[in-house]
Formats: sequence, C-alpha cells, structure tokens
Amino acid sequence: MLIKLYNDNPNIREVRRIADALRNGEVAILPTDTLYAFACSMEHKRAVEEIATLKGFKLKQAKYAMLCSDLSMASEYVRAMDRDTFALLKRSLPGPFTFIMEASGAVPRNYQNQNHTIGIRVPDNNIARAIIEELGSPLISTSVRPIGEEDGEVENYTDPDLIHDRFGSRVWGVIDGGIADAEPSTVVDCSDGIELVRQGKGEIEL
Repeated sequence: MLIKLYNDNPNIREVRRIADALRNGEVAILPTDTLYAFACSMEHKRAVEEIATLKGFKLKQAKYAMLCSDLSMASEYVRAMDRDTFALLKRSLPGPFTFIMEASGAVPRNYQNQNHTIGIRVPDNNIARAIIEELGSPLISTSVRPIGEEDGEVENYTDPDLIHDRFGSRVWGVIDGGIADAEPSTVVDCSDGIELVRQGKGEIEL
C-alpha cells in the first residue's frame, strides 16, 4: 500500500489510519527529514524484530532510533539531561540529528544499544511528527537502507515508488512524503559528554 501525504498539511484521516495500524503492531515506512525509515510502535516486540529482518540486522547488533514528536516526549525515555545537553537538544530539534542518550527504564532492553543507550530523533517532518502525536508514543525506527548496501543507488532509499517496489509487500504501507534527502542524520553521542560521531545532514553547534 502506498499512501500519499503532503508535508505542509498531512491528511488527518490518513494520519489516524496509519497510527492505528502502528498501534496494532504493523510496520510502516515513513518519511523523515533525511532518509525514509522503517518504523513501528515500541509496544510490539515482534514488529521490532521484523524491522531487524528487513534491515539485515542481527538482533543482538541492532541499532534503533526512537522517533519522538517533540523534546518533551523524548525526555520521558532518557535519563536526566545536564544543562548543556538540554540546551543542545532544545536548539537543534526538530532537525536531522540523532542524539545518543542513556536510556531510562521506560525503554525496553531489547531496543537499547549494548551500553544501554538509545538514539533520539525529533525529525523536522510534519508527516512523521503528526503520526507520532496521533499514536501518543515514540516509534522505533531505522533507515530503509539495508546493511551492506551503503554504496547502492540513492534513489532506492529516497524515492517512495522504488521503496514501495522493494518493500511494499513486506510492510503494512509506505507513506509517500515525496523524494527524501539522500544524507543520513548527523549523530551526536551525549551519553558521556558531547561528541560528534557522524557528520550527516545539518550543521550543529556543539
């Protein structure tokens, strides 16, 4: 299923339909402000495992990001932030950044990285944020670019029609938000100080 939504004004009826599917344990592919992403509700372990299969992760090596609608939602799932970290997130989000944070007890261990951290994202994309707001809780996500295909044709991960051709039969739906940006997010590790891990889309002042 390919569902067209417009970033400037996402259709609320379709947003509710997508949120209901995710709430019921389905996996969907959503636009973000970088690459398209596999996404599911954090309440459904089976759906998270399915994303690992689609991505080509080994479960014990899987690295997920948590998509939140705003900083307030994100703060519920991480340990207390110091003043500098909070200021960094506040001035950077929403935006094309993934912040690695120490996960709180609200994040199931299965979704945490080996050092008990989780990547936090608040994408600058109205479609993604509207779906998360309607769902009322974060989404577990990772980009649609499979492991081992980092050097593949970028159109395969930025064009929703091509994404649908490849994955449409394996997910509940692909949400067409237009051609995506080919750059991944910039990753900043805030779990022990503040350190730039990967420079991707966006400029960030550390």
